[in-house]
Amino acid sequence: MADKKKRRRADPSSDDEEDYGGGGRKPLPFKKRLKADSVILSELKDLTDSFRSSSTSEKTLTLSDLDLSSTCREVCDLDLSSVQDTIERLILRVAQSILSGNGFAFDVPARGNANQLYVPELDRIVLKDKTSLRPYSNASTVRKTTITARILQLVHQLCIKSIHVTKRDLFYTDVKLFQDQTQSDAVLDDVACMLGCTRSSLNVIAAEKGVVVGRLIFSDNGDMIDCTKMGMGGKAIPPNIDRVGDMQSDALFILLVEKDAAYIRLAEDRFYNRFPCIIVTAKGQPDVATRLFLRKMKMELKLPVLALVDSDPYGLKILSVYGCGSKNMSYDSANLTTPDIKWLGIRPSDLDKYKIPEQCRLPMTEQDIKTGKDLLEEDFVKKNPGWVEELTLMVKTKQKAEIQALSSFGFQYLSEVYLPLKLQQKDWL
Repeated sequence: MADKKKRRRADPSSDDEEDYGGGGRKPLPFKKRLKADSVILSELKDLTDSFRSSSTSEKTLTLSDLDLSSTCREVCDLDLSSVQDTIERLILRVAQSILSGNGFAFDVPARGNANQLYVPELDRIVLKDKTSLRPYSNASTVRKTTITARILQLVHQLCIKSIHVTKRDLFYTDVKLFQDQTQSDAVLDDVACMLGCTRSSLNVIAAEKGVVVGRLIFSDNGDMIDCTKMGMGGKAIPPNIDRVGDMQSDALFILLVEKDAAYIRLAEDRFYNRFPCIIVTAKGQPDVATRLFLRKMKMELKLPVLALVDSDPYGLKILSVYGCGSKNMSYDSANLTTPDIKWLGIRPSDLDKYKIPEQCRLPMTEQDIKTGKDLLEEDFVKKNPGWVEELTLMVKTKQKAEIQALSSFGFQYLSEVYLPLKLQQKDWL
């Protein structure tokens, strides 16, 4: 009899307990509330069908539709010959200005905070049409003007040779002038904005950062990639989105994950097989390639996007960059943003709702609190009452938590209980 009791206590399939691998046992909160996977899948299919139905009926608004095209600036994809022609016309005007005795200056779109505008109808940040003069004759701007001319020259070479380089390659072409890569990167964005093209049109790319795994097949420069067969690490997202095509999927949703650690947990547990989905992460701050890839997936596959981020102001900022765009690249927000991303977790209200232990909750720093309060003043946050409520709670309690806090209940609690229960309850904002 004692042996039977012992075996029963050691049963890993128990609803209330889980073996942590270290001999210890703790209750597994809320596992008994989970319904059969078939029930949750049925709910997810309804979500996908509803999303696809609304996507078909809704028209995508543009700045022109809102009569904002004359007061706001937006770029588009240009082929190499068009970029080359635009650069040559710009330099010709510079030469004419010099020959006429007026020196030269670049008219550069202002990308500061004061020149940004959130458009509720588009649910993204756009760049207004204010510009600033960058004269060569001014001591305060001569160096930046020189960097601008050098970047234009390098991009022109790329157009002629029809090749791609990384931002790091670009920096090393003239280290003495650029001094720091952040300076060449910033001017590169200025140049894209000046020329009226996307940054990817300049054939300058960032190193691979984002990864994707799950129910997705796509072609990468002609090679077919099956993301269910990429192992735990997944497939690196190509830095050149032009290489990507022929997307196919039987997924019901896209799961956008902030951190690499949570991504690895879900990939190893093959969460995408239990609940058909595509899992993608940029491993922190989103890069351009991941943002472009996410948008392409959503638009072509017509799938809803659910986001899993840390319960802190920076998690929400990362989510907002994917959804509404960044102020740094607002000139290209039409191509880089993925509208209507749902905030699945971890949300401030989840800390009590899921009984996250106090020892796993972190006190917010003064900077965290300031960032949270600043976010509450942003129009894209105010538009969503649920976000306001959650962020207000975070600032009030002065507590934050990482996704990994769920590991206090078990290493697989995220994939086995938390996310399934969230999906079952349709608990997203």
